Amino acid sequence: MRMAQVKIVPVILCGGAGTRLWPASRETRPKQFLPLAGPRSTFQEAVLTVSDTELFAKPIVVANRDHGFLVNEQLEGIGASAEILLEPCRRDSGPAVAAAALFALSRDPEAVVLVLAADHLVRRPDIFRAACAAALPVAEAGHIVVFGVSPATPSTAYGYIRPGAALAETGLSAVEAFVEKPDAATAARYLADGYLWNSGNFLFSAKIMLGEYEAVDPRTVKAVAEAVGSAEKDLNFLRLNEEAFGRATARSLDYAVMEHTLRAAVLPIDHGWSDLGTWDAIWDVGTKDSSGNVVRGPVEMVGSTNSFAMSDRHLIAVAGLDDVVVVADDDAILVARRSDADSIRATVTKLREKRYAQADSHARGYRPWGFYQSIDTGSRFQVKRIVVKPGGRLSLQKHLHRAEHWIVVRGTAEVVIGNETRMLLENESTYIPQGAIHRLANPGKIDLELIEVQTGSYLGEDDIERFDDIYGR
Repeated sequence: MRMAQVKIVPVILCGGAGTRLWPASRETRPKQFLPLAGPRSTFQEAVLTVSDTELFAKPIVVANRDHGFLVNEQLEGIGASAEILLEPCRRDSGPAVAAAALFALSRDPEAVVLVLAADHLVRRPDIFRAACAAALPVAEAGHIVVFGVSPATPSTAYGYIRPGAALAETGLSAVEAFVEKPDAATAARYLADGYLWNSGNFLFSAKIMLGEYEAVDPRTVKAVAEAVGSAEKDLNFLRLNEEAFGRATARSLDYAVMEHTLRAAVLPIDHGWSDLGTWDAIWDVGTKDSSGNVVRGPVEMVGSTNSFAMSDRHLIAVAGLDDVVVVADDDAILVARRSDADSIRATVTKLREKRYAQADSHARGYRPWGFYQSIDTGSRFQVKRIVVKPGGRLSLQKHLHRAEHWIVVRGTAEVVIGNETRMLLENESTYIPQGAIHRLANPGKIDLELIEVQTGSYLGEDDIERFDDIYGR
């Protein structure tokens, strides 16, 4: 029997790509890491939602292996920490949840786990935390609790839950059925019949969830168990074994477990939830002007209504248009009907088919040491802005096809070229010949910012040979 107070183990899933929020959300920096609904990203907001140490244990974050340093950066930005599991490949939410549950069990054989999506918004976190506390005894008793959202509209964008018989003295009901996204007429009937939106947030005993998963897909649970058991520690990450995890069946938790289990229970909750999956959803939660417009950045609306426009840098003017989305990124612009999310996803597919790099990659490339951003490119040159965080250190490397000029704009640079090490201060520069072994580091207390001019016959990011790297790349 447990003597200590039970603490819920939050599991935050970060594996989504968010293609319906292109061009802001792309593979290299997907929507969960973007400040789309406020000053912080939805991932950061999710971490803060479960930061009450009286109720919650240290969170577990499950992320794509390419986003580990993004997770670190965002945790540091809010002064938080987490256990970070890195998936070697995407296998949807089912295997991700199984991996987190197995990891939680390795720390506590009675672990109770809360699953949250990193890309959802909770506008009333106090209500959500109170609901978690109320549902904890029900989860400990062996139920898999899903938080059902009372629908505000007959939406066709969400899956639904049909509540069944009440569970005595709990405030919860058994789940009769999980149903997929309906058409408009069916959604209206669901609303009238008391169905709930499926928020995708679950609370359960890790042992119970794994037992239910194993009953329907033992092969996947075995593969994930091997992936966790043979995971490798890398800095502050735990990298799941690629071969074993790759044998898991790619399936969402709903399909893998929830549609089969007889243990599902639903708690109705009104905590200001949105999955922020489309620009229409971003507009819906935004602060609107008298014409129903939501704007971010340098934007002017003239004779336009009920529209959303966002830009980090470029001036946007929207004239005489209604119900549209205009999003300007550094290297791509989207203009679409606000409600037509499917056409945006189809657009990204077409861009990929035509091999546009902008389909998946931003002009700004994030690295564990900071970021670089392309400013200008020609047939034999490229100009970049490079920012290195304090203590950041690029790999010791060389390039076969290009030379580089570095000009320090801000901060202090430690530069290694061959056997020579020197310091560069603001307004100083250096030249790295083609083929020279070199390294750049920031030994200072503020960001190092420099301009890099590359010249050569090939300027791709893959023209790099690393000899030493503190980040293990």
